[in-house]
Amino acid sequence: MSHLLLYAMIALVLLSILAYFVQEKLIFKPEKLSQDFEFRYDVPFKELFFDVAEKVRINGLHFYRPQPAGLILYLHGNTRSIKGWAKYAQDFYRYNYDVVLIDYRGFGKSTGKRSEKQIINDIQFVFEHLVAQYSESHLIIYGRSIGSGFATKLASDNHPRYLILDAPYYSFQRVAERFLPFLPIRYVLRYKLRTDKWIRKVQCHTYILHGTKDHLIPIRHSEKLQQINPTKITLIRIERGRHNNLPSFPEYHNFIRDILKS
Repeated sequence: MSHLLLYAMIALVLLSILAYFVQEKLIFKPEKLSQDFEFRYDVPFKELFFDVAEKVRINGLHFYRPQPAGLILYLHGNTRSIKGWAKYAQDFYRYNYDVVLIDYRGFGKSTGKRSEKQIINDIQFVFEHLVAQYSESHLIIYGRSIGSGFATKLASDNHPRYLILDAPYYSFQRVAERFLPFLPIRYVLRYKLRTDKWIRKVQCHTYILHGTKDHLIPIRHSEKLQQINPTKITLIRIERGRHNNLPSFPEYHNFIRDILKS
């Protein structure tokens, strides 16, 4: 074995080890809020706290209507906190739906050490509390970007009315391999998020919205998901839409209206 090849292998091993330990900082970009931070909005809402385990508390916001048609559980992307994501509640609130947004561990006021399994368990815990107030037949799960995997897992383990995925990935491993093709991602990545596996167990109808110009998670991810079960998965293409701007398109709001009114 030449010295050059040996050095290359050592470098690959070191990079893999580094990627394993720093991936949390690469995947998640949370905004942290002080525990005494006060949310302010011009529509009725209340702050929620879910005590999942000792020293683990999940923070949420509940925007509510007098007589809601149902409830949207909104699982956001990998950045910011519900303070910023809350602006999207109006996309559902306007159609007489309550909206609950929650922050993952380490985001906003939510506490606890983060892992794929722990986030999944937290979301299931929240869902079970919501089902005590709303029947599953009136509860819709919405997952945005990284939240789409968690949303699909939740829908696969329960019986919501609909599952809506906004710019989802076929599996998170596919996304990571696209950006780091030289690393053994399947062994390094701690967040697998197998949307492709979980969506096969989802019993309700699934709606996928994806921009045709999404360069972060290309629309082919959604096309492959839709092919898994074409009769129960509807793919809605937003022409010229990118990864972070679908709500700027009238077509997006028209489709959301049609889904919620159906």
